[in-house]
Amino acid sequence: MNQHLSHRAVLSFTGADRTSFLQGLITNDVQSLMPATSVWSALLTPQGRWLSEFFLYDASDRILMDCAVDHADMLAKRLSRFRLRADVQIEKTDLRVITGAESRPVPPDTITHAPDPRCDGAGWRAIVTGTGQNEETPTEFLERRLTLGLPDVMDFESEQTLALEADMDLLNGVSWKKGCYMGQELTARTHYRGLVKRRLLPVVLSHGTFPDEGGIIIAGDREVGDIRSRSGNRALAMLRRDAWSSPELTCNGQPLSVVWPAWFPPEMR
Repeated sequence: MNQHLSHRAVLSFTGADRTSFLQGLITNDVQSLMPATSVWSALLTPQGRWLSEFFLYDASDRILMDCAVDHADMLAKRLSRFRLRADVQIEKTDLRVITGAESRPVPPDTITHAPDPRCDGAGWRAIVTGTGQNEETPTEFLERRLTLGLPDVMDFESEQTLALEADMDLLNGVSWKKGCYMGQELTARTHYRGLVKRRLLPVVLSHGTFPDEGGIIIAGDREVGDIRSRSGNRALAMLRRDAWSSPELTCNGQPLSVVWPAWFPPEMR
């Protein structure tokens, strides 16, 4: 049975200028791409707001982009506007994305694969032509990323979420050493001035389960956050900084607490 991530699609970038083209547009350093590695990055608005996140892979004669299936057309169209005279071609493919925990062997017939670059324990991602082998189910992937506190496309809000609010700075999604890219000015200013007022954090209910949709987090009589991805009593929540250490967080009347992931610096908690 095919267990690929149906909410992900793959774009192909070919042409001699493919690396320099992407380098000037997205948050991470495309020039650091090497075989058997991947780069997690995002395309932002000029005002620094999130448009899409994706993984990039060096597949010898092309760069492959593992992106949200609902964003593939938008990304191809929007990025094409910046081609000008650059030698780069952008095409949608019928390739598929599979994932696996580190304990699972990577299938031998992948187009390309690499460790998920966001944190230790994030497993691997691979691009395949059809049905993979040894991959985890989408449900297993969801459970694993909630435990690790890793965001996916549904945890962002288009043209609203800042890259740093979604922890892209802490999960190797932003390069501070590369040159300019779209939205770089606000992203850098937010980083160096410490202006992040909320972040995406893993949370757990002490009793019960999260609702299938919605879910507001309350501290006392204040709304301090909202639930994004969820499964059972685990979820990711966009939570205001001034509520991180509150002892009275609740969702639907049930006590809730932040579960600090290993990648989140203790001095920032």
